[in-house]
Amino acid sequence: MGVTKTEMFSEKVNELAKMAKVLGHPARLSILEYLIKTNACVCGDLVEEIGLAQATISQHLKELKSAGFIKGTIEGTSVCYCIDKDNWNSIKLMFADFFDQKTSEKTTKCC
Repeated sequence: MGVTKTEMFSEKVNELAKMAKVLGHPARLSILEYLIKTNACVCGDLVEEIGLAQATISQHLKELKSAGFIKGTIEGTSVCYCIDKDNWNSIKLMFADFFDQKTSEKTTKCC
């Protein structure tokens, strides 16, 4: 059996790709933007704010939580979410390291 695609790349590149994939959906970006803007735990406001069905919001929240962008607590029937600030800073650094890479000094004829 051959090597899987992810095994061909470093752990760092695979982790960055996972984060980028999670950020690749406009609903998830909207949820993150709302949570950042409110800077507090949000309980149930997301359906009205984002305009998607509760089941859809729940699925996106699950993806964001699984990737470490947010954290949540369950109290009875209420589920509250907020930005996981520790992970958020780590993810920001991961993307900053990627985008701050120097390009080659060599000049080549390119498009």
